[in-house]
Amino acid sequence: MPAVFRFLVTLCFAVAGFAGIAAAADWREDAPGTSRRIDPGVLPAPDSDLRRAYESNRGRIVKPPADTGPRVPTGFRAELFASGLDQPRVIRVAPNGDVFLAETGAGRILMFRATADGKAPKPTPFVGGLRQPYGIAFYPPGPDPKFIYVAESHRVIRYPYRNGDVQTSTPPQVIVANMPTGGHWTRDLAVAADGSEMFVSIGSASNFGGNMPTMAQKDIAELEAKHGRGAAWGPEEGRAVVRRFDPDGRDVRTHATGLRNCSGLATQPETGALWCVVNERDGLGDDVPPDYATRVLPKSFYGWPWFYIGNHEDPRLAGRRPDLRDDVTVPDVLIQAHSAPLGIAFYDGESFPEEYRGDAFVTLHGSWNRSTRAGYKVVRLRMKDGEPTGGYDDFMTGFVANDVDVWGRPVGIAVAKDGALLVSEDGNGTVWRITYDKK
Repeated sequence: MPAVFRFLVTLCFAVAGFAGIAAAADWREDAPGTSRRIDPGVLPAPDSDLRRAYESNRGRIVKPPADTGPRVPTGFRAELFASGLDQPRVIRVAPNGDVFLAETGAGRILMFRATADGKAPKPTPFVGGLRQPYGIAFYPPGPDPKFIYVAESHRVIRYPYRNGDVQTSTPPQVIVANMPTGGHWTRDLAVAADGSEMFVSIGSASNFGGNMPTMAQKDIAELEAKHGRGAAWGPEEGRAVVRRFDPDGRDVRTHATGLRNCSGLATQPETGALWCVVNERDGLGDDVPPDYATRVLPKSFYGWPWFYIGNHEDPRLAGRRPDLRDDVTVPDVLIQAHSAPLGIAFYDGESFPEEYRGDAFVTLHGSWNRSTRAGYKVVRLRMKDGEPTGGYDDFMTGFVANDVDVWGRPVGIAVAKDGALLVSEDGNGTVWRITYDKK
């Protein structure tokens, strides 16, 4: 971004916050409290040179700074909770307050015993020998779970669990088998508020679906009758979806389609709505298409691979599915392109100020496909009476050292029993704990 334009953008947004052309900003404008809103009706056009749009700009991981940590809003404090971890990913908190973490690189689930002071004791391996563990869920919802579910890249399994269990030696029970593998491998889990069903996310095998062969309209209609409007086929069959299933594994079916890579799932406590955060496609340019967070409505179609953010057509698949143009559900909250959202958690604690109650926090892992760096932070989605406003604020920043180096890539997020916020990052393998000083 030219220096003069950057100055004008910064000057304008210093007063009003980011809106409309929020995608023009990068990590230099990140700061706790900075507000952003992207209008789905006003999106940049794809880059005219799609070869240039594929250029890579991966961040180089460096050691955390010795004298400082992440930046958070005034009154909050970020402290190191755990370190030395091998690709820490999803965090979930058991009803009794114990913290469970998917240490994906080590193929195991770790358990941190809850303590009165919030400090992290040495973790206990709850179970190991897993294949890319990611999603974790306790069932049934409420104070007395009977099982802990784990999503590996190829299946969903569960173990017997009671509050306070520190490890298990029981063989897993396979609940959902033979999920498609390769490509996007993160599989998150969520439980319906009433416990009647569960959800698992399955990302696409490719970036924009160019791997799908031509298919006759009659065959497409038969496929969609079985798997939902906008369902993909060929190498993408059963992918870019959220599936729903009974807690015992029966009746696995499609809940929603067209979600390129829904890496984080959560049930909104206030409304019971299912939410996911989605990594959109690469290769169309710095600022398009936006990533997003959205309620995932039953039988809804979110566009991938033919369209994005409503009826914006991917030029690489132009004219392939004009019949879908008016069937695309527009997401609730658009997030700066290539931010790579991975986790979402709704704040239902009591230690943060009242205005945070019911809002959502989303982790942005950061992506390679942008000429200037974006993401690498945690943002706050604003809600009003349980409804998304469409805007979001920077909450936890400072993981980018300069145009080349980054030291943290946020992934998992959860609200601890004491109301603190826990955030994992897999750049340096740490977990951070954010608290608020009421004084």
